[in-house]
Amino acid sequence: MKNLLIYTLLMNAILNVPICFGGDNTPLMIKIGNEYIERWTQFYPSQALYEGMIQSVYNYEDFSETSIQMWLSFNKKMLDKINKYESDFTTEDRIDGRLLRTQIETEIDKWEREMPHKFSLSIYSDLISNATTEVLVSENLTIDEKYRLLLQRLGAIENLCASAIINLKDSRPKSVEKSLNSLEASILYYKEDLPIITESWVSPDNREKFITQCNETATKIKSLIKHVQSVLVPNLSLTEELILGKEEYARKLKLYTESNMTLDQLEENALQEIKIVRGLIAELSKDYLKETYRDLEIPTDFNLLVEKPMDDMRKNHPSSEREYLELLREFSEEAENFVRDNKIATVPESNTLSLELAPESMGPAARIGDMDPAPYFHPNPWTTWYLATIPDHFPENEREDFWRSFNNHFKKFIVLHELFPGHYLQLKIARENPHTIRLLFPYGPFTEGWATLCERVVIEAGWDKNNKLTLLAQLLKRLENANRAYMSVQVHCNNWTKKKMLEFSINTCLLAPQFAKSLWGRLMRSPMQMTSYFVGYHQLSEIYEEEKERLGDRFIILNFMDTILRTGAIPVDEFRDIFIKKYP
Repeated sequence: MKNLLIYTLLMNAILNVPICFGGDNTPLMIKIGNEYIERWTQFYPSQALYEGMIQSVYNYEDFSETSIQMWLSFNKKMLDKINKYESDFTTEDRIDGRLLRTQIETEIDKWEREMPHKFSLSIYSDLISNATTEVLVSENLTIDEKYRLLLQRLGAIENLCASAIINLKDSRPKSVEKSLNSLEASILYYKEDLPIITESWVSPDNREKFITQCNETATKIKSLIKHVQSVLVPNLSLTEELILGKEEYARKLKLYTESNMTLDQLEENALQEIKIVRGLIAELSKDYLKETYRDLEIPTDFNLLVEKPMDDMRKNHPSSEREYLELLREFSEEAENFVRDNKIATVPESNTLSLELAPESMGPAARIGDMDPAPYFHPNPWTTWYLATIPDHFPENEREDFWRSFNNHFKKFIVLHELFPGHYLQLKIARENPHTIRLLFPYGPFTEGWATLCERVVIEAGWDKNNKLTLLAQLLKRLENANRAYMSVQVHCNNWTKKKMLEFSINTCLLAPQFAKSLWGRLMRSPMQMTSYFVGYHQLSEIYEEEKERLGDRFIILNFMDTILRTGAIPVDEFRDIFIKKYP
């Protein structure tokens, strides 16, 4: 309890909550931001807890209609407040104000237009199934606090069940089926497993009360299942595919990019990029073939031209998980030293990173990998990169397909994207950023755009110099990024089927089978985020080129990269004024 109290006071200091030192001199936007963040943590306590705000363990989500309407009303009032005071904002205030405005508009859009509380059983089932986890594993709570919080969570589950019964109007069949299975498992967990898990530390005096509450909660979940099966399921009308359509896509694109970019412009720019990168791949392939196979007649057909270089690239891969892990750890150390030695970005001396093989318990994500960064507000700064992998005992043909996709040349450059100076370094330095809004509500296209720019910058500085197959792997990733943006428009606006998407992605954009398999699902779940690799990169790349031209011989890559890292994930167009003022 002592540690939690200290941490709460520390968080108040970080967020500049005016509980001490008067608060009268606090900048205007910080005051507005603090007011919003306080309410945000109350409405989304699980998300706040994930971000490291461990005091949020004392709350849980309430998605009753009353709670949602109060949240909507608060967001609209905060939007009015930003509009009222923005003429008084400093430059830093304006940047934070833009981010907060986008966050608010996104929340209003979510709860007024998308209305997940009315059309998604999963937002309830997910919360119900995960309600006790953080309480049980917490190292900051006493046994007595855990007991009281578990009772509180069981009550919150009952409220969620009641809200779902009242709110839900429709949903998608497969999603409902998955959620019902989750709810069935939750009944067994709360009725049978949770009493056993807590048996050793719930006192005899409280045990009967606790078991009774567990049974009552299980009964409420049963009632929700019965309602869904009898009332919701017979009348389901939503289609399985989450296709947005042109009007909705254009509206979301404007909100996500905070710009007037149209879907036609995005489509045109992405297609142009595809053509440019295919040309670069063709030229590189010619050079590679001339250098490696001197007596070979160079094909004129594009597919024949790139076939052998791509095959040479893909067949250079690990033969086991252990070899793969050791190789990636070597690449990570090389990248860290290269970025530091070549003064590309300032790398802190303290390394808080580990690389591990993704466990099979991650399910399908084990074939994709996952960067698990240190939460911004948690005292533990450790980040783990769980590497996409496939077990050594799997069938040889499956393993061969996988390793060809995750070949040595691909991983040689992807460490720049994921680690140095990409995601890991960016997120590590962001922990020191005093602008809380930039941490919780970053500019959408920035993060993937930054990591993609890092690939280019470090390769231009000589990373794996003269290795054409590593450069080919990076160009293929650049082609994939353009394809993601292009497919996002085609699928959601131009009626492209999954088959047509796969054919174009594999045949035109040379996407490896391992990556093509997951593309459709990602386009359905996060169509805007899938544009960020392309949009964010080109926004940052444009600033990069402008600064090199403006400063000429005075341009220093270390200054450029460090300024972006220290400023944070802001709308990219704001960097123009920042650089001009900092390096006139």
